[in-house]
Amino acid sequence: MRPFPASAPGPRYRADRVAGQLPLRYGSTRLTLLTSRFGRENAVAAVRIGVVRETAPGERRVAAVPAVVSRLRQLGVEVLVETEAGAGAFLPDSAYVEAGATVTEPDAVYAAEVLLCVQPPDPTRLKAGQVLIGLLNPFGNKEQVAAWVERGVTTVSLDLLPRTLSRAQSMDALTSQANIAGYKAAVLAADTYGSYFPMLMTAAGTAKPAQVLVLGVGVAGLSAIGTVRRLGAVVTGYDIRPETRDEVRSVGARFLELAAVAEGKGEGGYARALTDEERAAQQEALQERIGDFDVVITTAQVPGRRPPQLVTQEALKGMRPGSVVVDLAAGPLGGNVEGSVPDRTIVVADGVTVVGAGNLPAAMAPGASAAYARNVSALVAHLLPEGAPAIDVADEIQAAVVVTHDGAIVNPTVRSALS
Repeated sequence: MRPFPASAPGPRYRADRVAGQLPLRYGSTRLTLLTSRFGRENAVAAVRIGVVRETAPGERRVAAVPAVVSRLRQLGVEVLVETEAGAGAFLPDSAYVEAGATVTEPDAVYAAEVLLCVQPPDPTRLKAGQVLIGLLNPFGNKEQVAAWVERGVTTVSLDLLPRTLSRAQSMDALTSQANIAGYKAAVLAADTYGSYFPMLMTAAGTAKPAQVLVLGVGVAGLSAIGTVRRLGAVVTGYDIRPETRDEVRSVGARFLELAAVAEGKGEGGYARALTDEERAAQQEALQERIGDFDVVITTAQVPGRRPPQLVTQEALKGMRPGSVVVDLAAGPLGGNVEGSVPDRTIVVADGVTVVGAGNLPAAMAPGASAAYARNVSALVAHLLPEGAPAIDVADEIQAAVVVTHDGAIVNPTVRSALS
């Protein structure tokens, strides 16, 4: 693999071989003494990995938890954690110190050779030659991508990793976070709905089970379906990908069959974007059926594109008063429900509650952080095979997730989308 450019500003990552000299220093970087398998001692510059504190509104997750710090240190790196980086996930600084990390001020963390984040930090704090790893959403952050290129930052976006890449499953942060989001969306729907989810038979009478429709049967959708079933509701799923019929039925749910709606299997395990004609036919067919359900949870997203609009205002008008719609896809690019707003709950004129779910994994910060940190540590181990960054876009995994490197956009999908 092509090593990380030695010409990048900052300390060198690997010093020349030196025998029998301890302690050692190379520039401003602390050197550790390692023993090779041949018994020779080698001076190796300890690469610093910085864990930044998240600054995005409502973001409570952290990119590394104490258990993962211990795992990272086994790679021979030094781990720097920004003060109170784990506070939102109820992880005190003392827990990081016990795991072997150095808890320090932001300037020291941002001087590290590798930075770990959940959402992208302020690009003005980044330096040439750094590696930034996180859920960077390059399709929705065009200005940030331009800043990364200008500053010569190597960016690695975990949300670009295809689900079909089997040897990278341990790194699949998008799946781990979507699983949490689907679970939380189901719980949120049950909490918002004004009646029972399960059927209840009491001396006062019988309460019928809620009828729930989940639109989009990816990881989040399947998680929502499973949770809704455990809560006792009758659940139906729908997706334009043909293979999801069996997936829905395998978890004990019904599949909603819509006549004259095109199938939309895409690449990487995701749905493709529909044409205008296909989308109109889908909305018309859904509009006729949505009124049959008490609760609708929408999870449909297409990577790099605006989420498809599945529930129109006309469809909302056809729902019974007291019905609930949770839009898991609601975000800066829009959502699946017409008029939904991220992190806001709206009651439309006919008494239907529309919940723009927003960043649901952040609402479960401890669990979401633990899962995400494991994904990140697996990727770090792949990118630092010898304790130093080795960027090689010919590598199958790196080709998928590396966005910018050496002052250019190297990911063809991102380059095409932003051009």
